[in-house]
Amino acid sequence: MATLLLSAAGSAVGGAIGGSVLGISAATVGQVAGAVAGAVIDSRLFSSGSQPVETGRASNLRIQGSTEGAVMPTTYGRMRVSGQLIWSTKYLEKVTTTSQGGKGGGSSSGQTVREFSYCISIAVAVGEGPIDRIGRIWADGKLLDTQGLTFRVYRGTETQQPDPKIMAVEGSDQVPAYRGTAYVVFEDLPVGQFGDRIPQLNFEVFRAPPELVVIDEEEIGERLSKLVQGVALSPGSGEWALDPQSVRYTFPQGGSQYANVNNSEGRPDVMVALDQLEADLPEADSVNLIVSWFGTDLRVGDCRVEPRVEARDRNSAPNAWSVSGLTSATANLVSRNVDGRPNYGGTPDDGSVIRLIQELNSRGKRVMLYPFLLMDVPQANGLTDPYTGAANQPVFP
Repeated sequence: MATLLLSAAGSAVGGAIGGSVLGISAATVGQVAGAVAGAVIDSRLFSSGSQPVETGRASNLRIQGSTEGAVMPTTYGRMRVSGQLIWSTKYLEKVTTTSQGGKGGGSSSGQTVREFSYCISIAVAVGEGPIDRIGRIWADGKLLDTQGLTFRVYRGTETQQPDPKIMAVEGSDQVPAYRGTAYVVFEDLPVGQFGDRIPQLNFEVFRAPPELVVIDEEEIGERLSKLVQGVALSPGSGEWALDPQSVRYTFPQGGSQYANVNNSEGRPDVMVALDQLEADLPEADSVNLIVSWFGTDLRVGDCRVEPRVEARDRNSAPNAWSVSGLTSATANLVSRNVDGRPNYGGTPDDGSVIRLIQELNSRGKRVMLYPFLLMDVPQANGLTDPYTGAANQPVFP
C-alpha cells in the first residue's frame, strides 16, 4: 500500500517541479524514489519475516554457588541431603528456528521465530561415601522427574574413576575421581523450567548403618541389613499395585493415566520397590506376598468374602482386570468416602499376582502367598453389631 501511495506522490511532486535529471524526467525520478521509500515501509509492516522474533533468550545466567570448606555430611539409613556444587560447565545455548507462514500460507511473507533454551552439565556432591544408592531427587523443593535426564551416581568408593563428561570438558589428566565422596553428575540438564538457573538440588541418600555388634561367646559382628531375611510385601490392595508391567487406565470421556507408575523413575512401582529391597536388604530372600480380598459383615454367617474394584468407568491396558472369574463390570465396588473416593484400593488382578511371583522367583526370592481380609464396613452401615446388638457395626474393623 505504501509503495503505491508514495510512488504516486513522488510522481506528482516531480511533475510539479518539472525538468529532467540525466535525461530522465523529474516525474519519473520522483515516482522511483517514492516507490523505494514505500517498499521499505511495507517491508516493516507486512514482511516481518525479515526481522526474526526471538523468544526465551536469557540476558543474565546464574550458577548456583558452592561453599568453600562446607561440612561433608555422613548419613546412615535414609536422609534427605542438600547437594554442594563441585563442578559445572558453561551454559550451552540451543537455538530452534521455525518459520510461520504468512498471508495465504506463503513462506516468503512469513515470520521467522528463534527460540532459545539452555542446559548445563554439573556435578553435585551429596556426602561422604560409600553410600548405597540415591533415591528421589528434588529441584527447588519439588520432586524432579528424571525421565529423559542423563545422570550418573558415584557412590564415593575408593576405587571409583573420573566421570567421562568431566574428562571430556577438562581433559583426562585434569580430573579428580573424588574418591571417598559420593556425587551425582547431570549431563546437559535443561534449566528453562528453573528460570534459566541451576535449581537447588536435594537428594534422598541411602546408606547402610554401621556394623551392629552382637555380643555372644564368639563376639560375632553382623551388619543390620544382613539380619533381615524376609519381608511382607505391601500394600496388598490396588487393582494393579502388584503388576511388574506398566498399566494405563483410559476413560470414556477421554484421557488416560498410569495405574501403577507413581515414581520419578517412570517404572512400575513394585519394580522400583524390589530394586530397593535388594539394595537395602540383600539377605532377604523370602517374600510374603499380601493379596487382599474384602469382608462385608462381622457376623460370620452373613459375611461375604469377595474381590472388589475401585471404579467401573475406565478400561485398563494392556490387560483387563480379572479376579476369580469376575471382571471390573461384574465385581462389587469398594465403599466410598464423603468425597466419593474409594476407601480402599481394589483387589490385585490375578494375572498381575502371577507375573509378580514369576518376577520374584527370577530374582531368587521364595514366595509365600499371604491372603489378607479387609473389612469394608463403612459408616452408617446399618449392620447389627454381634457383640453389643447396636444398630451399626464398628467402622472398618
